[in-house]
Amino acid sequence: MRRDSLRLALESWNQCNEVGEEVPQMGSPRVADCFDIYRASSPTEEKNCSLCNFPRYTLVHRVTERDNKLGSGDSFVGLQLNALHNVDLYAAEKELYLGSKCEVEETTTNPWQFWMLMLKNGNLDTFAAKCPKNGHKVGPFIPDGTLPCFGIGCMNHPLILHDYTTLQGPDMRMLRGRFYGSWDSDADLSNGLVQNISYYSVSWEKEIGKGSWVFHHVLRTSMKYPWLMLYIRSDATHDFSGGYHYPTRGMSKIIPESPNFKVRFTLNIIQGGGANSQFYLIDIGSCWKNKGQPCDGDVTSDVTRYCEMIINPNTTAWCNAENLNFCPPYHTFPNGTQVHRNDTSNFPYAAYHLYCSPGNGDHLEEPYSLCDPYSNPQAQEIVQILPHPVWGEYGFPTMQGEGWIGKPKTWELDVGRLSESLYFYQEPGTKSARRKWMSVDLGTEIFKDPEQTAEWTVTDFDILISKQRRHSRDLVDAERNIIFASYI
Repeated sequence: MRRDSLRLALESWNQCNEVGEEVPQMGSPRVADCFDIYRASSPTEEKNCSLCNFPRYTLVHRVTERDNKLGSGDSFVGLQLNALHNVDLYAAEKELYLGSKCEVEETTTNPWQFWMLMLKNGNLDTFAAKCPKNGHKVGPFIPDGTLPCFGIGCMNHPLILHDYTTLQGPDMRMLRGRFYGSWDSDADLSNGLVQNISYYSVSWEKEIGKGSWVFHHVLRTSMKYPWLMLYIRSDATHDFSGGYHYPTRGMSKIIPESPNFKVRFTLNIIQGGGANSQFYLIDIGSCWKNKGQPCDGDVTSDVTRYCEMIINPNTTAWCNAENLNFCPPYHTFPNGTQVHRNDTSNFPYAAYHLYCSPGNGDHLEEPYSLCDPYSNPQAQEIVQILPHPVWGEYGFPTMQGEGWIGKPKTWELDVGRLSESLYFYQEPGTKSARRKWMSVDLGTEIFKDPEQTAEWTVTDFDILISKQRRHSRDLVDAERNIIFASYI
């Protein structure tokens, strides 16, 4: 995050990680702010220098306003014909196009494209039949009250307003830009957030040649939009990212694999987003089939896997001895010792908010709870953990409130080792899946709680990869390399 020439994109999804319908005048919900910085010739040393007050730097933006406003039906270079009038396919193709304009070629490693800001609207119109159930298309159905929707159009995307990055400040060395908007399509944002409306804002700033980019996030829910999400993500530079069945673009030139990576960043939480803000200190996403094979885009057999640490101290453990269905079948301690959830004396129930099983698993251990079948294109499996002493060896918080509001902290999390130890479902007798995490992100999911505001900043977001030799399940550290080094 120390590279002056920023590469940044924004994506918006509906409840099942699709587009469904574009917002008029906004284009397809994929936009980018990517630019290079060039230094002007040094002004003369003369005392009465007529050029001295001119900026020493200039920005060249790689993505134009026309590029960002492209929508279904608009052609661009490389667009597949079958995607021209299909809003879901079009958004995926537009992301590849924006990635081609932002791509940074390097001589020693693979190219990379941009950091990704992700927005998601949790509303689900059950009558619209836009979202599959565990990857299988279903028709309209009567809502049961668990999924919010105010009526027709509730799954819409937000307005996407963009202040392109510019040089600012008295010496024109400060870089600043912003994406912002509201899911309320009739909202007047000219005077800022002055109404009880849904709202998001991500602004970024950095002084040329100094420090890290500072990303400032704000997310607000409303009565109409009580379930909203905002994350900053490092996604795969090619193939799928966590939660999607389309090729994506991102920052992850080498995909982190358990147990061989750590994640380091500085997080300052200013407002938490209320009691139901599932604020993820870290959220990693992957995809593999229940028999261990990598995902191939078949949404009926692929399964998205998530590991999420919730840092909000208001979030309690649903997993307990009386609700084993919210607990993984077993817990593995750092020394390799496993304890079954039936072992009430030794299982760390308070370490888990919840575990939910994939809806397409054939041999799930009872009792179990299935994950939401609609909020991904395919079935999903989620492990949500809470601050607890059992995670301390991995660098994760051990006490509720650690790193929360007013307690900014730089974290170095051994996400690879922790994710290797967690339970994820596989069909009996199948070869263990390689746990490769195509998305690493942090941010919040305000869960069905209207009129709440979350606000936070992120700096120095790095992913540290270790080269390893593998002996069965034992791994010997050979060399650590910083993949997303601070200059990126």
